[in-house]
Amino acid sequence: MHRFVSSENEQLILVDDRDNEIGYRSKADCHDGTGVLHRAFSLFLFNDDGELLLQQRGKDKRLWPEFWSNSCCSHPRRGETLQIAMMRRLQEELNIVAELEYVYHFRYQAEFSEAGSENELCHVYLGKVGGDVRPNDSEIESIRFLSSVDLDREFANQPQQFTPWFKQEWRVLQREYAEPLARYAI
Repeated sequence: MHRFVSSENEQLILVDDRDNEIGYRSKADCHDGTGVLHRAFSLFLFNDDGELLLQQRGKDKRLWPEFWSNSCCSHPRRGETLQIAMMRRLQEELNIVAELEYVYHFRYQAEFSEAGSENELCHVYLGKVGGDVRPNDSEIESIRFLSSVDLDREFANQPQQFTPWFKQEWRVLQREYAEPLARYAI
């Protein structure tokens, strides 16, 4: 399946450190230079065997193209709630629905060479994969499922293959949110 679902012109929600909405800017503006703080989400979806769904980001992505990342991550657009944005992106990227459990949120900033930066207040959720995953090849190069043990091994041996937010979120989930993570992961 191939359809474009994202644009550098879409309006993202600017926030302060407490996640209060303070304005809007284009996705391009939010990611230029060191970035402008905006609201985001990051989803970790597991199959019935407790394996995490990973996606390899599309080759045409501005930031971290072809890097492996967590199941789904994106931004709510102007006028969208997190819940609506998450359901929209699950459909647009993976053609699935999922029940999600909020775990935590955090702020991070990461630069990707001259291409720009992420500067996000990111909300992290866990969930189960609902149905067959059919990735949108305009957004995703590839998908795979990995156990926690195999993922930890790959992080240790090949950390450069993964997005910075994914590595950071996974460490926090394991260290500080082991109980909710154990409901989904093996």
